[in-house]
Amino acid sequence: MMSRSMNLMMAASVAGLLGFYLLYATVPLYVATGGAGEIGAGAATGAMMLATVLAELAVPWLLSRIGYRAAMGLGLVLLGLPALLLPLSPALPLVLPVALLRGAGLGILVVTGTALTAELVPAERRGEGLGLYGVAVGVPSILGLPVGLWAGGAAGFTAVFVAAGVASLAGLAAVAGLPSTRPARVGARRLGGRGLAGPALVFTGVTVATGVMVTFLPLAGSPELASAALLAQSLATPAARWLAGRYGDRHGSGRLLAPGVLAAVAGVALQIATGDAVAVVAGMALFGSGFGVLQNATLAVMFERGEASGVSALWNLAYDAGMGVGAMGFGLVLGHTGYPMGFALVAALMAATLPLTRAGTVRREPSIR
Repeated sequence: MMSRSMNLMMAASVAGLLGFYLLYATVPLYVATGGAGEIGAGAATGAMMLATVLAELAVPWLLSRIGYRAAMGLGLVLLGLPALLLPLSPALPLVLPVALLRGAGLGILVVTGTALTAELVPAERRGEGLGLYGVAVGVPSILGLPVGLWAGGAAGFTAVFVAAGVASLAGLAAVAGLPSTRPARVGARRLGGRGLAGPALVFTGVTVATGVMVTFLPLAGSPELASAALLAQSLATPAARWLAGRYGDRHGSGRLLAPGVLAAVAGVALQIATGDAVAVVAGMALFGSGFGVLQNATLAVMFERGEASGVSALWNLAYDAGMGVGAMGFGLVLGHTGYPMGFALVAALMAATLPLTRAGTVRREPSIR
């Protein structure tokens, strides 16, 4: 299963996502402390996620025109080069265009990587293959989220921005060995194919919460506590994603949707105690576990029902649209609710997706090995 192409694709993805995660929580803090406040922080994340969503819609067409290799390279360039401009100013007129370019790069990178994983691994081991891919791309969040926040204070924002740009561009070294295959073009109608909407909406609910947590947890308490909590989440997510893949190959991934939602809801509910270090860190570990389970289970269920590049685009669209909506929406309502009530509303939003988990329990024959 771990072919040369699979290893190179993972290396390129890890490099690009390290550059992304180093800045994901750091840029909102940079913008907020630079004078734009919490609304500006949410706008920076929201703009990046908007561009990501728009790019993801175009990636199936892009792959059919230029192939996997060129698309992966383009994504890395767009993630890396604009980051080097951020030291010039924390003002939104500079930060927002940079966020838009980096968001487009992220959209291209993640859709290409997910679709290529589905193409490279045997169908009967797809859940485990997606789990291994999830572990690989989880490493950048484990390192990038807490290190980016810490380094921004210890070494200055400029050092973090340069490191993020260089990390993404370093991934170009692995791109030359990727297949240049061009998958068949997927029409817009097929992105919303039969049986895909339910799992996509379930996943969107948890990604809304992810956007809220990553953007605003450092502002709800102390950056130091947020770093520890985000590290706990980042460790739990890929481990849960891999275990969910192994379970799903044997017993069916649809069975994991409801437990994943419940774990994520409980984790966010614990964030109501914003000043309690144990509750915050334990809650983010629990949320990360639910998030990891849903990452694998929703994607595996969707791949059972649709074509690789189209499913990858729709799933990543749910991922990034949810994160963007969470960041921007929470920033707008925060002044009316405060952090504890806001976190309670996010937990309730996720809980409302539980009825949709039944759509993911369509029976499939587990693989026997």
